[in-house]
Amino acid sequence: MENYNYDIIIVGCGVGGLYTALNLPHDKNILIITKSDIQSSDSMLAQGGICVLHDANDYDAYFEDTMRAGHYENRKESVAIMIRSSRSIIDNLLDLGVCFAKNPDGSLQYTKEGAHSRPRICFHEDVTGKEITTTLLRHVQNLSNITMMEYTTMTDITTCNNICTGIKMALPDNQEILVAAPFVVMATGGIGGLYEHSTNFPHLTGDSCRIAKKHGIELEHMDYVQIHPTSLYTQTPGRSFLISESARGENAVLLNNHQNRFVNELLPRDVVSNAIYAEMKKENSKHVWMSFEKVPDDVILNHFPHIYEKCKEEGYNILQEPIPIVPAQHYFMGGIHVDSNSETTMPNLFAVGETSCNGVHGKNRLASNSLLESLVFAKRAAIEITGRML
Repeated sequence: MENYNYDIIIVGCGVGGLYTALNLPHDKNILIITKSDIQSSDSMLAQGGICVLHDANDYDAYFEDTMRAGHYENRKESVAIMIRSSRSIIDNLLDLGVCFAKNPDGSLQYTKEGAHSRPRICFHEDVTGKEITTTLLRHVQNLSNITMMEYTTMTDITTCNNICTGIKMALPDNQEILVAAPFVVMATGGIGGLYEHSTNFPHLTGDSCRIAKKHGIELEHMDYVQIHPTSLYTQTPGRSFLISESARGENAVLLNNHQNRFVNELLPRDVVSNAIYAEMKKENSKHVWMSFEKVPDDVILNHFPHIYEKCKEEGYNILQEPIPIVPAQHYFMGGIHVDSNSETTMPNLFAVGETSCNGVHGKNRLASNSLLESLVFAKRAAIEITGRML
């Protein structure tokens, strides 16, 4: 078994892993590995947008919206950190070249999603995650101190005196390698690959959580799994295609088989999902319907072009007819317990993004808080690691 040495190892190349890398010193040797190809992170799939504190007067409302969606089981300190850090994150993304939608006067355009009391979500069409992730990836690939390896799987961590000292990883040819590093950041995403119906990539199977449990690292709220109310119903196997919550924020409505509304579409995701399941059970159906009739055509074509095209591929023209939708596993609020600097209960081992649990989301995630939470706490991990390396 060969040995390699780096200053920091990051496992995963979604926004959490990439933003951690970008905020670390550029004179440190960093290894980023990913289980699949670099394009296949769930960050790429995020449609709706990324939240931001709209203005100083929005703080209390944003805080309450996040807490209420999370059934008040959120860690208040983490929620406060996320909200107060949000504007600087958005400003930095703009500086890096992320193209958020803007008004004619050049100001940011905001959209609204379920359980938000006002529009406060920045977006790029209906592929916000892809816009952010590809921008971060471009900057990471331009740094000479960062090595990226695809189709490489973390199989374990290495430790000494209960301190993380590196990882074991399997290469595409199944050769196993030990890689030493003073700091390891787990950013391996969610658990959707364990479910039959999920909006996640199938290779996301909770690897970091499994390894953490093996080493006695604290896990938190492992049963807190979010079901997204609206994925496109299809009999074709594979990853479910998400219909962004922004669609409902722009007045798309849910209908039963009698074409009647049965729920307030802008309630929190768990409430809407439960209402859909109840309606499906009552009607003995495999799906309900979503109608875009109240959404202006220009909004559909400009804000939701990729949803429009995907539905056309499946035989539905959302400009003219409703589409069948069904809930699907979408997001994991639990994970590896971390503190406000994203460190786990094992020294020198950090976790960011969906694989971590810093308590921001509580029992149920508020729409479009995931990208923001990942970026805020990835930067905090990088700052903490940098401080220890000086």
